[in-house]
Amino acid sequence: MTARTNRIALLTDAAIELIADGGMRALTHRAVDARAGMPPGTTSAYLRTRQALIEAVVGRLAERDRADLAAYHLPTEAPPPTPGPRLDSAALDALATGVAEVLDRWLSVGRSRTLARYACLLEAVHRPELRGILHHGTGQRVQARDLLTRAGATDPERQGDQFVAFVDGLLFDRLVGAGALTAPQPGSAASRADLSAAVRTLLRALTGS
Repeated sequence: MTARTNRIALLTDAAIELIADGGMRALTHRAVDARAGMPPGTTSAYLRTRQALIEAVVGRLAERDRADLAAYHLPTEAPPPTPGPRLDSAALDALATGVAEVLDRWLSVGRSRTLARYACLLEAVHRPELRGILHHGTGQRVQARDLLTRAGATDPERQGDQFVAFVDGLLFDRLVGAGALTAPQPGSAASRADLSAAVRTLLRALTGS
């Protein structure tokens, strides 16, 4: 990483924590400077406008999410033009376990990032110019369609979209919905097992396995 890249990573990580704590209203250049322990004017020197700051935050969120996915052997790149090897029941179990591990991480040590991601997406509802920047889930849907094709799903195009929506809804429910009150404590083995069971149930329903 260059010095500039390192500095922007530091600033955007501070911005993510600010958004997680106080929502988008808390995101100002001055507040990021203070949170990052930098001299006043540092953030605006690197990211001059609010939109540039939000774009950098979203890029940093995506970067750290990809690192988490790779750590649990989940796809982070677009699939090849032709489907890979068929996924059997054991492979689907491993997929459910990997998804559960990532979700649990995003609910525990990565909770601030998850809160910031949802805050940014809600901001885009009221600011249409941000939608193209913030809606970066297309790749996840392509990957899900590929995985379900390899698992023998009857309609992988539609079911891949459903899978992504289900997983995102599961994450949101455990973060701020009723599930936050009734589900096992994030970061625990019980939480990972519960999430894995939910994802595996969906995969069985989608693939008939």
